[in-house]
Formats: sequence, structure tokens, C-alpha cells
Amino acid sequence: MSESVDVVLIGGGVMSATLGTLLKELQPDWKIVAFERLGDVALESSNPWNNAGTGHAALCELNYMPDPDDPAKAIGINEQFQVSRQLWTSLVEKGILDAPSTFINATPHMTFVRGEKDVSYLRHRYETLKQQPLFAGIEYSEDSRVINQWSPLLMQKRRAGEPFAATRVPAGTDVDFGAVTKQLFSHLMAEGVDLRLNTEVKKLRRQKDGTWDVRFRSRVGRTPGRLNAKFVFVGAGGWAIKLLQSARIPEIKGYGVFPIGGQFLKTTNPELVAQHRAKVYSQAAVGAPPMSVPHLDARMVDGEGSLMFGPFATFSPKFLKTGRWIDIVQQVRLSNIGSMLKVGVTNLDLVRYLVGELMKSRAKKIDSLREFMPTADGADWELIQAGQRAQVMKGGKLQFGTEVVSSADGSIAGLLGASPGASTAVPIMLKLLRSCFPDDFARWEPRLAELVPTYGTTLNDDVEAARDTMGRTAEALRIGA
Repeated sequence: MSESVDVVLIGGGVMSATLGTLLKELQPDWKIVAFERLGDVALESSNPWNNAGTGHAALCELNYMPDPDDPAKAIGINEQFQVSRQLWTSLVEKGILDAPSTFINATPHMTFVRGEKDVSYLRHRYETLKQQPLFAGIEYSEDSRVINQWSPLLMQKRRAGEPFAATRVPAGTDVDFGAVTKQLFSHLMAEGVDLRLNTEVKKLRRQKDGTWDVRFRSRVGRTPGRLNAKFVFVGAGGWAIKLLQSARIPEIKGYGVFPIGGQFLKTTNPELVAQHRAKVYSQAAVGAPPMSVPHLDARMVDGEGSLMFGPFATFSPKFLKTGRWIDIVQQVRLSNIGSMLKVGVTNLDLVRYLVGELMKSRAKKIDSLREFMPTADGADWELIQAGQRAQVMKGGKLQFGTEVVSSADGSIAGLLGASPGASTAVPIMLKLLRSCFPDDFARWEPRLAELVPTYGTTLNDDVEAARDTMGRTAEALRIGA
């Protein structure tokens, strides 16, 4: 007879870590087992070198606000990040997360654009956002002297007469999601969660009583095993679709994913790092997916400062960096092949963009960096491979963002998609708890309100609440006002 548990978490990333932490706070008596196919947690998308580390709050990312008159999506992303900040604050105060500087650092968020059209757009966007409480403190300038003070590397030796503009929000953040993940799993193991590394879940089968037969195999020795779970969460990055298909839930029908990889240019030159204390985003190239918006980022990982520029899109049929070459083929089903083919036909701009990116030499990538930083010296920069992102394909469309797919009875759920992803892990998992555990959720709400004081409210509708909440979490996380 197989072992029985309350919850199985598949994947050792920030999503599983966040859900496990919430469940342990809400239901400490539940037995939880977590599976990770690699030798440690946070080695795929949550690893700090596999993502840009941006605390996504729509402060600088133009793709969250294509219409400068419509801030709704930008506000929504910011609202979600404030929820994450509140939970992290509670976990720091409880000693579950370590000192804030080990995972989050104050880093202004900037947007920098060139050309009359984009300058006009950015000016309009600023006028809209400065009226929103969650964007209080946003600054705008077309003055080279001001922008030079904000970020000298953007302005040194820039061609005279070129129209340009920038916005800046001092309250932005750089987040090491790998550190968050590792610290949360360390706490979960101390609380009795069984983390099984080097163990790959191979198959999921629903039982007659509504529970799940979880079949797995150790990658060391190839020893098979199985257990029975009342609830399964699939937080396995690009492999989530494979496991949800294995579970044969009807809700996954019609879904496909398209893997897009990325490279960054990275430098640890202390002189350059000292001159750039910001994350600077710009407009995406025509046909580029939102995750490929160029940006020059200050990073802080394991106490060392660095700069990253990119991303430059790459292609691999693998759904994970450590995935398999046949991943993209193995997902094909009669229910999704039509939608996937339609995506290919209707996204020719994306295809052209990817082909162009794949043909870029290192020299061309340095040239792209010089559009941001005119004085860039290629000798200071190295290329690093970032993580694989599996963009959702559904209904003949390529979708961006994240999406939870769950069974009708709420006994299994998985996360598909990418950015803003990790930054919004907390609200995503709270929404999952509400939908998958309806009989328990009302009982859990008082505890959730302690962990996330403004849970269930909209901060942007209340100037005082927005100011107080952002101020409280900024002080607790030591990231300034």
C-alpha cells in the first residue's frame, strides 16, 4: 500500500515554496511532500541568473501599459506585487525569511526611450501614472543632465540632438528569487515537509476516491516509487504542461506551450557597477515577446553587485534548461495541435524576430548594449545563458503572463506561463487556495489577513492605505520609502 499525504508539490521553485509556506501557516498539521528532479531547489527559473530579478510592479515595464491612457493592467500588476511584499514582510518578522538584504534590495526602476514617437508616449504614460497612488513618486525628464544624475551610463557620449526621455521610480526593487526559494524551503523542511531531491515525478493518475496516485523515480539508482495525495500542485515550470497532460484532466485540453530561452550580457566590473544603480527598461523590438524587452539591470546576488543587459532570445525545444530535446513534440495532442499551428501562422513577426536574434553575433549583441550604454566595452561583458520560458498557447493565440489550470474538483492545479511570474507568486497562490480549497478558505481568511493585512482590498483606491502599506513594507524590508 502506497504512502498517503495531504499535499504534493512538484517542482522546487518559488511557486511551490510559496504555496507550501502558506499551507504550513494555514494548516500546520497537513503532511506535505515536495519533489525536485534536480539536486537542489531554485536551479531553474527561480535561479537568480535565470531571470532579471525585477520586482515586477509595472513601474518601468512598458508592455504592461501599451495604451498610455489605460493604466488598469499596470495597476493590477503593482497591486499584486504589494501583496507579495506584505507576505515577505510577515515572514521576515517571523524569522522565516532571513535579513531582507539577503533577498531584496532597493533599486530604482527607470524607463528610457528615444525618438519623438516614444518620447511622446512616455510623457503621456507618466501623466497618467502620476495620478495613481501606487505610482506616487514617479519622475519624468527629457533633460540630459537630470537623466545623467539618475543613470550616468545611459548618457555618456550620447549623440547630441537625439530626442530621449526617462521616468524613474526610486521605490523599485531587485529581488533574488533563488534566495527566497531556498530560505522558504529551508523553513518548510524544519517544519516537517519532506523534500525529495533528484526525484522526478513521471505520472499522475486520479483514483476513484478523487485522490491522486503520484508515480516517481529517483534519478540516482532509478528506484521507482509512488504515493497517494489528496492535492497536487504542479509548479514545474515548462514541464507543468507535460504533467497536467499526464493527469488527463479535461481542463488542460487545448493548451500548448512555446519555449523561448534567453541570454544576458553580464559584468562585475566594480567601476561600472558603481555608476548604475537602477533597472532601466525600454521598448521591445517589433515582433518581440514582452519578456524580451531590453533592459540594463543592477543586480545583487550573494552580496555581489553586477550589471546585466538583455535578454537576447534563444531557441531550444526543451521546456527547461535541463529538459529534453523532444519536449516540444511530446506536448502535441489532437486537442492542441490546431491551436499551435495557428499560433505559428499568426505570429510571423515573432518568428522573424527569433530568427534575427539567433543570427546575432556577440559583436551585434554588444552593439545592442551600446544603444543603452554608448561607452560599453565588449571586454567588460560576458554572455550568460538565462532560463527557459514556456509561453502559453491557447485558442490559437500566444499568451503572456501566468495562468493557473486546475481540475473542476480542485484536487490538482498547475501553473503555466512566465513573467511577471515570481514577483506575483503570492497573489497567484492565494487565488489558487481560494479556488482549490473552497471548504477551508473561509476558516483560513483570518490568518491570511494577519499575513497580508490588506488582503481582499484594492490599495490604489485608497491613497492613505497605499501610502501606509508601502511605507510599512519598505521599512520592514529595508528598501526605503
